This record gives sequence, structure tokens and C-alpha cells, in this order.
Amino acid sequence: MSDLPLLLVQTILLRPYVFLFLAAFVFSAQRLLGWRRTGMFFLISWITAFLCEFSSTRTGIPFGSYYYTGSTVDQELYISNVPFMDSLSFTFLLYASYCMALLFLLPVDSQSCTGRHPLRLRFELEARTSRPVIFLTTLFYAFIDIVIDPVALRGDCWFLGQIYGYSYPGIYFGVPLENFIGWAVVGLVALSGYCLVDRKLPPLPNAPDANSDAAKTILLGCGLYYGVLAFNLAITFWIREPLLGVTGVFIYLPITAFFFLRLLNKLPTSHSIPIRVSRT
Repeated sequence: MSDLPLLLVQTILLRPYVFLFLAAFVFSAQRLLGWRRTGMFFLISWITAFLCEFSSTRTGIPFGSYYYTGSTVDQELYISNVPFMDSLSFTFLLYASYCMALLFLLPVDSQSCTGRHPLRLRFELEARTSRPVIFLTTLFYAFIDIVIDPVALRGDCWFLGQIYGYSYPGIYFGVPLENFIGWAVVGLVALSGYCLVDRKLPPLPNAPDANSDAAKTILLGCGLYYGVLAFNLAITFWIREPLLGVTGVFIYLPITAFFFLRLLNKLPTSHSIPIRVSRT
């Protein structure tokens, strides 16, 4: 226990980019969800991810059979055989994926639908905890790992280091397909758990609605999503893996096109809700 503070400091110094993304998550999430819900989101997603990693390194469920090399045991914090920073990454990636789904699926007010106003979303409990939001979040969550995991597997080529490996080579740039299924499982379980908690907590006292530009707050999380994506694509090209990098770019081209169409109010929506304007 006496080494814990030192290991925490060493972990931050060894993986500063992880904690930069984590700080962006906290900054964005507390503005959208409030501190209490942000804390619950973090705990539920981190515990789910850690348990799944703990299981997979022993049974192969749900990510497939893989192992941590332990090459950084004396340089960063581990919980059992799992690096703390690794399971930590699942938390901000799930939130960023959640924001992407919210941007596409939250109800749009009637003025936004005319196309003459910026996109304005209603951050309503029923919509933000709906099954379509959960499923689309899960899809975005698994998709970003299509870019992240192959480059992380090549950690010996960059400053991550070779911290893990698979027991058998996978068909997608060395990554087995079970890994992506595992990410979908983590996303589905963790976000479903958070949404259950969200429904039971007291209403947000200052919930962002269409009048307070919820879209702008959600876009902070979307920016985190694309920030992580850009970071990993940059590393991919830096280590001279052009095929892997181009594959990632082409995967995200249609997603990004729809993303901008949504921002420009060019996508059809069936969730048009008029704004109630108070008169003084």
C-alpha cells in the first residue's frame, strides 16, 4: 500500500494521453449529466470493463483469450493482472460513444427541423435511456475498437509498449473477432446498467434542454470520440501501417458524413418536439 501513491504518479507519467482523455470525459460529462451521474457512469463502466478483462485473461470470455505481458508491472498500477489504465480507457470511450448516439437519436425541436436554426436537442430521460440509444452506443463503442485494438497490439512499435497479446492470431490485423464482440458486451451491459440508475436518480436540476443548447454539450463528448479516433489513426500511420490506417479512415468516412449531415439538420427525423416559449 505504501507504493500506491508512487504507482499512481508513475501511471499518469507513463500514460499521460489516457488521463488527458479521462479529464476531457469528466469535464464533458459533468456538464451534461452532473457530478452524481458522472460518478455512477464511471463506476459502472469501469467495474464492468475490469470484470470482463479479469474474466477474459482467465477464461477467454468475452474478449477472447489474451494475456497481459506484465512488462510494466513496476512502472504503473495493476489491479491483479490488469493494468489500471487499460480498464480505465473503457469509461471515457463509452461516454464518447454515448454522446455520438445521443447526437443522432435525441428528439429535435421543431425550429431545428426547419433547417433555419442550429441543431437543438431535447435531453429527455425517456429518449436518453431508450433502447435505440443503448444499441447505437454499443455499435459506436465496438466500431472505435476496430481502429484502437490493432494499433495497441503493435505497442512495441510506439510508446505504449508490448503490454498484451492474444493466445492465437486473429483474422483482423492480428485481432480475433471475439474481441469486438467483447467490446459490444461491455458497452451493452455497462450502459444498460447506467440507464437503469439514471431512471432511478432524482431529475437533473439543471438538465440541458433545447433552449440551453444540449447539442453543444453533447458535441464535447463527440469531440472526445473523434479525438481518440484521430490519435489512434495518427499512431497507425506513424508506425507505418498504411493499410490499417486507410482501413480505419474508410470505416469512418460514412459515419463522419452522416455526423455532419446531422449537424446541418439534413437528416430526416421523426422526433420533432415543439419548444414551449414562456411569455413575460
